[in-house]
Amino acid sequence: MLIHTCKFEILRKQSICQSKSNCKEYVRLWWKPEQMRGCNDSNSTSLPPICVSEDTSRFRYNFRGVLLETVNLNHSNVRWFVSGDDDTVFFAENLVKTLSKYDHKLWYYIGSISETFVRNDNDLSSFEMAYGGGGFAVSYSLAKVLVKVLDSCLDRYPHLYGSDARIYSCLAELGIALTHEVGFHQVDIRGNLFGLLASHPLAPLISLHHLDKADNIFPKKTRHQAVAHLLKAAELDPLRVVQQTIYHNMFLRTISISWGHVVQIFEGNVLFRDLLQVKNTFKLWRTENTSNTDLYMFNTRQADNDPCKRPTILFLDSLSTNLNTNDPVIKSIYKRNGIGNCLEKKDLTKKLQEIRVFAHKLNLHIKHVILLDDKVFNIAIRECGKDELAYMHQ
Repeated sequence: MLIHTCKFEILRKQSICQSKSNCKEYVRLWWKPEQMRGCNDSNSTSLPPICVSEDTSRFRYNFRGVLLETVNLNHSNVRWFVSGDDDTVFFAENLVKTLSKYDHKLWYYIGSISETFVRNDNDLSSFEMAYGGGGFAVSYSLAKVLVKVLDSCLDRYPHLYGSDARIYSCLAELGIALTHEVGFHQVDIRGNLFGLLASHPLAPLISLHHLDKADNIFPKKTRHQAVAHLLKAAELDPLRVVQQTIYHNMFLRTISISWGHVVQIFEGNVLFRDLLQVKNTFKLWRTENTSNTDLYMFNTRQADNDPCKRPTILFLDSLSTNLNTNDPVIKSIYKRNGIGNCLEKKDLTKKLQEIRVFAHKLNLHIKHVILLDDKVFNIAIRECGKDELAYMHQ
């Protein structure tokens, strides 16, 4: 399956971004005009072309998106219709990989719910609505049926906010349930997304939303530069980007690699299940309260107040690959941002400035760590051998 078999519908949400141009810059980061097809509200050659919704003044609603017009264009070889906002960042290769698991000739509605309990609960969608900012996909066969009943259905839901709520309601009337894919991210949270990205589920990263309302995901970069930095990693190894790999080494340290984003080094042995929980580094969308972990749709753990219990953190600095071989290896370098406030850390971690990670494009992996000196680690990620298991040194 190729990306041109997906038809994108990009909806403008100018109120979210600091400016309309800010939102468009997010689209430019991932949109590939020579490979992708879709609709937007701009006539820029680096963005999807304009698609204008027909006059809806005769109906009780004033907005439906452009799904009907997009489907009725009857473009050839379309398998999926994908909807997102203009501040949604799609990881196109992972979107294609995920959708390729499903038969587009059957009826599928694929996406993900919000990260917060209150948002899902307030929308009265039985936790089965794909949020439009995170993006969702409708199979070609289902879209052809949906557009036949869309106007009559939408006229029953003029009170609903957003095209995602209305599309969900119309699909529910057709008896279609949401197929959940956790790689779509609505990001109904504010502040530091570190915890969310460092403990991403074992699934391809498909989308990120609301990045204009979040802190920069890499230090010393603007928001757009930071997103471009992550997308560069995704270009080299899309399926591995932000996938967490955990290693316990002989020096009684636990190393967690969120590939293409960050490496964390913990003193002592930290259990796998603890690192799979999302560190609560962010705030709810509409409140400053972060103390109640029941407010999220995933398990969270609180960040340590003691700086000596916090991990040493190194962010992605650069990437390179050797293309002159039949089996290229991707080298990613992670560098420390600041020294930290703990004076009691062991010498090895205290002096560490750089980690180099070497990896092939593989799904199953285990690690070997080579200590070059007290400032640099080399980490090789390779395929697991037969009967090879994770081991925690005592």
